[in-house]
Amino acid sequence: MAKKRSGRRKAKPRKKSLVRDYLEVILIAVVLVFVLRTFLVQAFRIPSSSMEDTLLVGDFLLANKFIFGAKVPFTEWRLPAFREPEPGDIVIFQHPDDPSRDFIKRCIAGPGQTVEVRKVPYVNGERAVDPPLSKYLAKGAPLPKGHRNGKRDNFGPIVVPPGHFFMMGDNRDNSEDSRYWGLLPYKFIRGKAFIIYGSWAPDADAPEYEGLFSIPKILFYNILHFPSRVRWKR
Repeated sequence: MAKKRSGRRKAKPRKKSLVRDYLEVILIAVVLVFVLRTFLVQAFRIPSSSMEDTLLVGDFLLANKFIFGAKVPFTEWRLPAFREPEPGDIVIFQHPDDPSRDFIKRCIAGPGQTVEVRKVPYVNGERAVDPPLSKYLAKGAPLPKGHRNGKRDNFGPIVVPPGHFFMMGDNRDNSEDSRYWGLLPYKFIRGKAFIIYGSWAPDADAPEYEGLFSIPKILFYNILHFPSRVRWKR
């Protein structure tokens, strides 16, 4: 005998809408970018000449954030660090007096070390080795302490306390660093610079943003001058 057909039909699985598929992909991508940028790697652009000639204005670089223990957003907690900054490391950090500003300098001395600047830096009484591309713009004897720019050539000696670091720009005579605002607390450190992935030379003639109607002019100018503004060797 033929079996009776059931009056109920099996419900077909509902297909996701195309919009929902795209939203899920976008959400996953946003979460991944947030995690990568917050805890692993972040891109930065060099805005000033304080690290010349190691880093130039317009250099784009990546910072390793997990090596020093990335900060958990909206808290004072940090992930476990692999190590602390060491003398010679190029470090990206929040300015102690204005955390909204990111700075990049070289670590000269760490906790327990005695640092002094007499025109040139000394660590534990010995002349610190200057990086290959660092420079001194001002010639002659160090400025006296009473001079209006005396801090540039006179600092310390001071023993760096635990959890702090002495930071200095490679452009020794043109850098706002620990000589002016003091030692850097560890809590402001964001990461260690490790690779330059691009460089865009400044152009004094480039048009500036003056509203939406200025965008086409900016795009046209930068496309036209793209070959000459890119520092291909960097």
